[in-house]
Amino acid sequence: MAEKKKDILWRAYLVFAGFLVFGIAIIFKMAQLQFTEGAIWKQKAMDYTLKYQNIDPMRGNIYAADGSLLATSLPRYDVYLDVCASKKDVFDASVDSLAFCLSSHFKDKSKASYKRILVQARKDKDRYFLLKRNVSFTDQKALKQMPILRLGKNKGGLLLTQLSRREKPFKLLAARTIGFNLDNKKVASVGIESSYDSELRGSTGKRLMQRISGNVWKPVNDDNEIEPMDGRDVITTIDVNLQDVAESALMRILTKNEAEGGCAILMEVQTGEIKAIANLRRNPGDGQYDEKYNYAIGQSTEPGSTFKLASLMAAMEDGYVEPEHTVDAQGGVIYWIPGKPLRDSHEGTGVVTVKTAFALSSNVALSKLIHKYYSKNPQSFVDRLNKMHLTDDLGMNIPGAGKAMIRSASDKHWTRSSLPYLSIGYESMLTPMHLLTFYNAVANNGKMVAPVFVKEIKSKGLTIKSFGTRVMSDSIASAATIRKAREVLEEVVLHGTASHIKNDQYSIAGKTGTAVIAQGADGYTGLGKKYQASFCGYFPADKPQYSCIVVVYAPSKASYYGSSIACPVFKEIADKVYALNVKMHDELKRVPDSVYAGDPLLKPGRGSSATVIVKNLKLDYPQQATGWVTATVQPLSPAEGKIPNVVGMGLRDAMYLLESQGMRVKPLGRGKVVRQSITPGNKIDKGQQIIIELS
Repeated sequence: MAEKKKDILWRAYLVFAGFLVFGIAIIFKMAQLQFTEGAIWKQKAMDYTLKYQNIDPMRGNIYAADGSLLATSLPRYDVYLDVCASKKDVFDASVDSLAFCLSSHFKDKSKASYKRILVQARKDKDRYFLLKRNVSFTDQKALKQMPILRLGKNKGGLLLTQLSRREKPFKLLAARTIGFNLDNKKVASVGIESSYDSELRGSTGKRLMQRISGNVWKPVNDDNEIEPMDGRDVITTIDVNLQDVAESALMRILTKNEAEGGCAILMEVQTGEIKAIANLRRNPGDGQYDEKYNYAIGQSTEPGSTFKLASLMAAMEDGYVEPEHTVDAQGGVIYWIPGKPLRDSHEGTGVVTVKTAFALSSNVALSKLIHKYYSKNPQSFVDRLNKMHLTDDLGMNIPGAGKAMIRSASDKHWTRSSLPYLSIGYESMLTPMHLLTFYNAVANNGKMVAPVFVKEIKSKGLTIKSFGTRVMSDSIASAATIRKAREVLEEVVLHGTASHIKNDQYSIAGKTGTAVIAQGADGYTGLGKKYQASFCGYFPADKPQYSCIVVVYAPSKASYYGSSIACPVFKEIADKVYALNVKMHDELKRVPDSVYAGDPLLKPGRGSSATVIVKNLKLDYPQQATGWVTATVQPLSPAEGKIPNVVGMGLRDAMYLLESQGMRVKPLGRGKVVRQSITPGNKIDKGQQIIIELS
């Protein structure tokens, strides 16, 4: 019996010891989890159920010089519902009305469909039900007024996640220069959007999110833990009106000539500010043109005859050539390469002055001059070109900017024909922007300024940074050489290849260019030879205010010369700039109010009105007339299609007469007209703006 009792006690002690050890192990493990591994497991639990989500800030806006919006971020919203947030009686009483409102507003589902979706979501106890994606700001305001949802987040269950979408209000205008995102990247890839991304993008915020059923994440708090900081605004130098003119003029000539693409740039001479920059490329699929490639900045090509200005300036700067010197163009044909003639477009030309040879764009004359003076030391010619800063980095800080290059005489590809061909625009690579910057320096009396695209960085209306004019060189050549260069450029428009764009209102100086485009291994003589047509210049020639370049790539129609393809675009842009800029016009002479001293003032205007005045005041004026009359009550018949003289008229009569001719009138002041921005007798362009100044 004692043995049995002892055996039972032993077994009881053993079980007790086992439970004791097991209990101690549990306590040890609990302590280990709580104190040693507690932080690790707490973090894992939080990672599984809670996380911080980045909140993208609103990207800053990009503005034109006049404040017009070029690019902005529009708010968009993803709409979620916590269908269990509202009480059952509230939900049951209002779900019909909510379904009706949703159906009426979005017009994508019937009332019955919306009700079925909402009821099912409540049955499923869905606390984060996706109702709509990518709705507008107007839509989300409407949602907040609908039944149930108007009760707010806690009682109505409306949850909004804000997104943003980048938009360009002017669509195509300067689209490539403004820039955009490629492949849905958050960081902009091209244009101003990329160059000033650090200013535009702002700083990211944080929001605590909780995982709920269905592996869906919802915000924990109404407010963000870290608020995002919106990006700053960028103010560009672009003039929307001039940009529209450049884009439209370029589009017309490209379409007419079925060209592969082209560009046009308008620069302010003294400041370097880019007022317009158009880039259009033909889409092979549908033949339409879009702004998908920045020719102006990224396309380095052999410029052709527009390069002749640099060649002639080099020879003049080194004292070899004067505009009055003569040169034999020898009929317009020369052989620098055996069996391959270099020809002029004006064949048959003999001995002419250097100025005339330049105006006629003689390849023979220019190449002969450069070969004559630099053949023994061709590198000196290259060095002189480089000293004029033709190939300097323009410092535009825009991705994809092309490089400029002038072949050195030490280059392994340099041949005996390289020097004469370099002198007429081959053996070198320049972007349109490089060439325009050089011509702009000539217009600016030798001072070379860098192109400027952005004027200011602003935040909430306050200026953070300002960008002024950046001088690249105080003088690219001597004052005498600059004066002669401007003289020969004017000759091109007065009597040379661009004489058809000459006009009586303002003077133009510039140079046409036509170049054969090299096509890889096929060189210049392969099948389907392609050309590049260009014109670069400035206006008014006597007091330059704007410089401009137009380049058209691979026109498909019969004409491919710069004079017939690029010049018309330049002229249209220059005409519109001149019409819009009153400061460019000569001061108009005042027209006498009356030829009769001492008589009361009688304005030009409608004859019927003048007759009533003369009759009632019993004035001694000549015979009255009907229609439009002058201040002396003589018939005034504006010539058809010509701008009438409205000086002296009242505002009502002046506006009626001008608008009836299809013009847009901008009046300044009040009283009678004392000046008009366009000289009477000029041809009327429909839609053209005229400014009338009233005393």
